[in-house]
Amino acid sequence: MAKRDNRLRREEKTILAMIRIYCRGHHRHKKESLCPECQELLAYAERRLDKCPFGSDKPTCAQCAVHCYKADIRRQVRQVMQYAGPRMIWRHPYLAIMHLLNQWNTKKTQG
Repeated sequence: MAKRDNRLRREEKTILAMIRIYCRGHHRHKKESLCPECQELLAYAERRLDKCPFGSDKPTCAQCAVHCYKADIRRQVRQVMQYAGPRMIWRHPYLAIMHLLNQWNTKKTQG
């Protein structure tokens, strides 16, 4: 159970970090705060993570066969990730590296 909790907690931290970077760059909010639109997106992402059927074996969203986000929200998250992804390595190197490793491991086990 601890492995599951750690993995999902790291996923929550990663999406929070990405949304903060995006919000600060696009909506000019301060580092630790989010605009209402981004708060709503984060709450949705956290609800979906809580219900993820894969738990600690969760692949990265790009590699997942089950798309649990609504199409419009998936587009929003894709925009957030495209903007924040390259900036993550400088602002949150541990989370960025772990996300890349998870993505690589998912590809390796699927292929």
